[in-house]
Amino acid sequence: MFLIDAHLDLSMNALEWNRDLRASIQEINDREKNLTDKPDRGKATVSLEELRKGNIGLVVATQIARYVDKSSTLPGWNSPEQAWAQTQGQLAYYKVLEREGELMPIRNLEELKGHVNYWESSKDAKKKIGYLLSLEGADSIVSLEYLEIAHAYGLRALGPAHYGPGRYAQGTNATGGLGPMGRELLAKMKELNIILDATHLCDDSFWEAMEHFDGPVWASHQNSRALVDHNRQFTDAQFKELFARNAVIGMPLDAWMMIPNWIRGESTPQNTGLTLAHMIDHLDHICQLAGNTNHVGLGTDLDGGFGREQCPSDLETIADLQKIPELLSKRGYSVQDIQKICHQNWLSFLNRVWA
Repeated sequence: MFLIDAHLDLSMNALEWNRDLRASIQEINDREKNLTDKPDRGKATVSLEELRKGNIGLVVATQIARYVDKSSTLPGWNSPEQAWAQTQGQLAYYKVLEREGELMPIRNLEELKGHVNYWESSKDAKKKIGYLLSLEGADSIVSLEYLEIAHAYGLRALGPAHYGPGRYAQGTNATGGLGPMGRELLAKMKELNIILDATHLCDDSFWEAMEHFDGPVWASHQNSRALVDHNRQFTDAQFKELFARNAVIGMPLDAWMMIPNWIRGESTPQNTGLTLAHMIDHLDHICQLAGNTNHVGLGTDLDGGFGREQCPSDLETIADLQKIPELLSKRGYSVQDIQKICHQNWLSFLNRVWA
């Protein structure tokens, strides 16, 4: 099954984790076996080779850099200009992989259709993986002029907030609305036809964004608050708003978002019994709420600062996403439904937005 993953932090892993994503997953993890600076050292699940093994031919790949003020305890940059520079380093990494024949940028309908045809017909052992560029958190957009620059180099989706308070919106574990700067950002996004990624918006900012933005919306990696009660998750009312906007919602695989009562440093996939079936619980909840399978896809976030210590126990690498079609079939999903979940919903969304 051809798969699309709508949320991977590839460049962050390359530049901040110092992972050469062209290497095998074994080599990446072997080089980290003596490192202890991050909890997922030696437990990586994502590499370009594993994406190809999993027939994951198209991904939404991020840039990410947070601005933090003096009172913040979150990691980040001390000025928006520094955050912008960090995202430009991440962009440079993607451009190097393009030149090396590893990645293919997807910025419009022609490139999308061409890449899908290429991926399905090519016999190359090392196919170019298509990537749509997204910005997770808008803090690095120094001014709206910078958003125009970003759009010109290929930015096609943007989530205004990440964790904590942001310059344009408030994110996970924060409260409050967008304010004038956030509303101006949304207006410029609409003008440029940049997709609004509602993921990470706190409730106040989410509803204000829905009120002020009538352009394309998706949630690249978002689970259900009805199953795991945390402000990072969306309520059923928020999902229903997204259905009304013809949005697609990607299912992430971060353990604490999938099962309740996860305790960092104590819980493990093994002692909690966490498997891919728990992700399908969230997916199924959204499908039942919508009454159809038109609004769900995959957005794994498998390289979002965690690895095998905090993802389903039946997933060794991202290639194991190929287990999902069979799991969906066992839940009673038809072949057509499974195709929609695995790739067609994202493709239909982009075809509509870029038509």
